[in-house]
Amino acid sequence: MKALVFHGPGKSSWDEVSDPAVEDPADVIVRVDTVTICGTDLHILRGDVPDVAPGTVLGHEAVGEVVEAGADVRTVRAGDRVLVSCITACGRCSYCRNRSYGQCRAGGGWVLGHTINGAQAEYVRVPFADLSVHPLPDSVRSQDAVLLADIFPTGYEVGVLNGAVRPMQTVVVVGAGPIGLAAVATAKLFSPGQIIAVDRATARLDAAERLGADTKVAAGEGPERVVSELTDGLGADVAIEAVGVAETFEMCTRMVRPGGHVANVGVHGGPAQLHLEDLWIKDVTVTTGLVDTYSTPMLLGMLRAGRLPVSSLVTHTFDLGEMEDAYDIFSRPSETRALKVVLNR
Repeated sequence: MKALVFHGPGKSSWDEVSDPAVEDPADVIVRVDTVTICGTDLHILRGDVPDVAPGTVLGHEAVGEVVEAGADVRTVRAGDRVLVSCITACGRCSYCRNRSYGQCRAGGGWVLGHTINGAQAEYVRVPFADLSVHPLPDSVRSQDAVLLADIFPTGYEVGVLNGAVRPMQTVVVVGAGPIGLAAVATAKLFSPGQIIAVDRATARLDAAERLGADTKVAAGEGPERVVSELTDGLGADVAIEAVGVAETFEMCTRMVRPGGHVANVGVHGGPAQLHLEDLWIKDVTVTTGLVDTYSTPMLLGMLRAGRLPVSSLVTHTFDLGEMEDAYDIFSRPSETRALKVVLNR
């Protein structure tokens, strides 16, 4: 089969590789029909995630058809159309029993495209299938469902829920890429008083406005000043960091009000300073997290009911064999106006 293979920082290619096979009775093999590219994949290519070994097939978000199921799989069978979650979960360890699937201690967590071969391929092996793939109704389009493999659960769980968004609060989302946009869309579920989106790319700020942001601020236009002016000098109740660099994390800690929450969602490849000399007295809560995807069934229900604005996030579609072109477009959002790219078989 063909797959997008990581060859080290800055190097990847669409290569011929061996087909995956069932290695454990809890595995399924999925024929990939729809797949997408994540900002985390770009972090990997920049060398920010050193755990990823050269030779690994990238990707952790897909929709496809089960073509083979191990003997212990109970929830799906060959022929079923499924969403492949970015997180796999054994369901038995102490973390999984607490729905902290991202911290699975039995070989799960974020493994696809990280510690094992991933989903940017014609076929993918998914471990612990009973909790790691979700059957899809015919009424849900594949290019919509694939956005629930990662970005919507991540924006919702790690951004909105960890940030404890409440009605009438001020929420600032720094970084209006796909994850940040998902945070804007799901923050609206809690009726905040105002949502402020910050980014460098005009297209992403425009998308944030369409999804419910009340104010959009270009990164070079003094976002800290704008947040201060809009909150009578107090700062935001919730600051969601959705970029993954020191500058934006530290900006969020300066924009949050006393008693507020900073929810870090971005994937950081380097250190950031935590200015406790300023924060210790402000009763600020700082959270980090890898998504657990426990919200995926609920989000799928909302998608099926037409209550989740997903379609507007897909700006470019490609054939599966155009993976390298899709990476090029996705990696240059300021020039290409790309939000989320989707590839179909």
